[in-house]
Amino acid sequence: MRRRILVLVGATVLLVLVAFAVPLATLIRTVAESSAVSAATVQAQVLTPAVAGGDRSVLVPAVQNADGRDASDVSVFLPDGTVLGAPAPRSPVVRLGLLGTSASTEAAGGRELVFAVTGAAGGNAAIRVFVPDAELTRGVTRSWLLLGGLSLVLLAGGLLLADRLARTLVDATTDLSGVSERLAAGDLSARADPGAPAELGVVASALNGLAGRISELLREERENVADLAHRVRTPLTALQLDAEALRDPDESARLSAGVDGVRRAVTGAIEQARRRGGTTRSADAAAVVRERVEFWRVLAEDTDRSVTLHLADGPLPVACAPGDLEACVDALLGNVFAHTPDGTAFAVELSARTGGGARVVVHDDGPGLPPGTDPTSRGVSGGGSTGLGLDIARRTADQGGGALTVLSPAGGGLRVELELGPPAG
Repeated sequence: MRRRILVLVGATVLLVLVAFAVPLATLIRTVAESSAVSAATVQAQVLTPAVAGGDRSVLVPAVQNADGRDASDVSVFLPDGTVLGAPAPRSPVVRLGLLGTSASTEAAGGRELVFAVTGAAGGNAAIRVFVPDAELTRGVTRSWLLLGGLSLVLLAGGLLLADRLARTLVDATTDLSGVSERLAAGDLSARADPGAPAELGVVASALNGLAGRISELLREERENVADLAHRVRTPLTALQLDAEALRDPDESARLSAGVDGVRRAVTGAIEQARRRGGTTRSADAAAVVRERVEFWRVLAEDTDRSVTLHLADGPLPVACAPGDLEACVDALLGNVFAHTPDGTAFAVELSARTGGGARVVVHDDGPGLPPGTDPTSRGVSGGGSTGLGLDIARRTADQGGGALTVLSPAGGGLRVELELGPPAG
């Protein structure tokens, strides 16, 4: 944009300068020629009375004085054939002058001016003034250089002003772009400068208003989610009391553990909804994955599922909050139990990524994905569920600087790979 403005202004100034400079340069040359011709005419007019009088004692010094005054050659052709002043040939223009006709013509190296003097003693005489090209163009080169220098100064000044204007516009546009990128990255505190030039200021004000409205909507959404999650705590408390009242200690412990897991999820939802954040979140993937696998292993034993574990030793720090990672692992393992029949074996792998972070792989021997199904799309499910499990895992991976990959191996089953990046700093 800045370059285009400079090119446009430069071209415009250049066209204006050419439109004025070329005629002005021609006028300067014309004026110089006219001045030289006028000076030669004055010399001839001064000599005319002396030539007409015929007194050589007066004429000779006057001709010599006129001839030596400047670079022009002054010659006087008398009726008796005598030539006074600078030697000169009897050109056709001189012969016309002797016949009583004044004339001028271009000659080699300059211009020849002949003035006829009639009524002189003995017949007609002629005064010839030869003006060389140097006199005809005296001062023209210097004037052209001054004109060219002035044009360059004007062009440079126009480009400088255009650059200042373009820089202001570009800076304002860059600021708008930066604010837009910060808003897209989740920084809702970003605001543009409403004092930007012209329409950019209007756009900045509109963008600020949009950012403020988005902040209000998100705040309302967080509060609604937090309120909804908080309402779940009351029935959870009642369920906890019912679980503790069971006579079978093992069954009571199992149900209490499940209720605790739901309570942690609800608490995490409230914290995430009220989080204003830009603070760095991190978790030890080895500890979280191991803890959640142990939780699900009990249910695997009850449903006759074989579990194969390959869990790397920790710590494996990842850019993810502990609650988010727990929900993510629960979603992956919960899908195995929800969408495969009892007795289906599955495996869980945890390894370190090159460059930091961790990779979690859940592989089951179930029927795999239905044809044409994208399980990572929010609300899409091939098994009659809500379709949110893998979407939760995908969003967790994206927020953690990683990725989620769902594969259907040739041997059957389903393989889900979750990659998480290292925490910032």
